[in-house]
Amino acid sequence: MSDKLKEARQYLMNYSGPGLRVMEVCGTHTHEIFRLGLRQLLPDQVKVISGPGCPVCVTPADYIDEAVWLGLEKGVTLCTFGDLVRVPGSEKSLAAARAEGARVQVVYSPADAVDYAAAHPETQVVFLSVGFETTVPASCFALEKAEREGVDNFSLLTANKTMPQAYQALKGTADVFLYPGHVNAITGTGLCRKLAEEEGISGVVAGFTARELLTAFVVILKKYEEGKPFFVNAYPRVVKEEGSPAGLAMMDHYMEACDAEWRGLGTIAGSGLKLRDQYAAFDARIRFAVPKMEARTNPACRCGEVLKGACLPTDCPVFGKGCTPLHPVGACMVSGEGACSAYYQYGGLLEKKGRSDKNED
Repeated sequence: MSDKLKEARQYLMNYSGPGLRVMEVCGTHTHEIFRLGLRQLLPDQVKVISGPGCPVCVTPADYIDEAVWLGLEKGVTLCTFGDLVRVPGSEKSLAAARAEGARVQVVYSPADAVDYAAAHPETQVVFLSVGFETTVPASCFALEKAEREGVDNFSLLTANKTMPQAYQALKGTADVFLYPGHVNAITGTGLCRKLAEEEGISGVVAGFTARELLTAFVVILKKYEEGKPFFVNAYPRVVKEEGSPAGLAMMDHYMEACDAEWRGLGTIAGSGLKLRDQYAAFDARIRFAVPKMEARTNPACRCGEVLKGACLPTDCPVFGKGCTPLHPVGACMVSGEGACSAYYQYGGLLEKKGRSDKNED
């Protein structure tokens, strides 16, 4: 361990300043903070809570219902990332639909879905486009690829979301946000800086290594003691002020803002992305006249409250009992980035520290 890393570690362990709540809004951060043992280094007055940083988790159940309907009623081939397959809808997951005959193809990128469509011209192929700004350019690139190569049996079922509006909706639930480095690598730092200056929302952009996360927490505690809103980019080797101009241009060309439903947070104005009118031919909802879905979720599952920091996964009555990674009740246990899966996998570390890590105000 380097001297700087030891110094940061010692600072965290000896911190005696004011209490605060830090919300990580990135599922990878949630898991890495657990895996690296960073929670054990933090003093009791610093609470780390999880937020809506997992795109699969915040995708509402009615989106799964739409996908299931397309697979079973329209006979399309659904291309998706693996995490989404087992997320429960109102009545069934994509995995259950596949058992009933729906064609569900796991792919590693949206471009793979275009290639699949090109190789199977006899079937309609729908890519389930779920994700934040990090993955939206890839969906747009796939659309460009389909357009360029004349693959007209390809379309997108979009559930893409943008983060800044969620930070505004969550204002007051945490004292400081730990911003996701990969999202800011696309969007840049201007929006987060504006939130600090105009909305009083403090935050730090963090990377994913032990050094980067330790640095971010030290910055958070030192800046918080100054008593005024702040923004710091603690991931400068990847995140630049301008973000990714090419990625932003690609998004702007194919997508436009719309209102979006977030699991747990409800509808947030302007927080979603949909295809522009000139690309309606690639919109699966329009192409297949997908009906409006009214989702139903298991009332015992508190995934929505976990996503807005209102409770810990361990506060849910089915956590670790009726709900496990092998038999998930909610999306937060299904996804590899979900808070519930992190607490299930690493939660015993908190007990070893001799405290419950309760989400106290």
